[in-house]
Amino acid sequence: MMEHFEDGTSRLFSWVFHAKTMEDTKKFALDLAKALKPGDLICLEGDMGAGKTTFTKFLAQGLGIQDMVTSPTFTLVRNYPGRIPLYHFDLFRLEDLDELEFLGFDDYFYGEGVCVVEWPKDFYPLLPENPLRIKIQETEDGGRDFFLGQEGQDTIVKGLENENIGN
Repeated sequence: MMEHFEDGTSRLFSWVFHAKTMEDTKKFALDLAKALKPGDLICLEGDMGAGKTTFTKFLAQGLGIQDMVTSPTFTLVRNYPGRIPLYHFDLFRLEDLDELEFLGFDDYFYGEGVCVVEWPKDFYPLLPENPLRIKIQETEDGGRDFFLGQEGQDTIVKGLENENIGN
């Protein structure tokens, strides 16, 4: 079955992880953090309450971040120092591409850290190419399905598959 990202882009997901519990989600995020390197971009999609910020909190732990991670809804971006810095964006309140461009977000996207972007839907044209896209969906059993997709040659998804992470 063909799925679509929130921006309408067709995709066949290349990897799926089912988390039955919050502990499963935490383990998956910690494992993913091991595969990340400076310059990686993760775009989180999903309905309100799907778990995007919770997932980011666990990912931050895996990056060695000690600070409490909170949603950047009103600040747009939060910076967290760690083994690899984390730049956590929430673009929900932005209305157009010019706002993101005006704020100078390129410095983060092409910087020394990992960027996690919540609500990226309308901003893909300004984001670096080939982000790791993760769509989070709540399941009937109260768990979460994480659908991962990424284009390109050397992808994070391939690294996860090669390391058997999340299984």
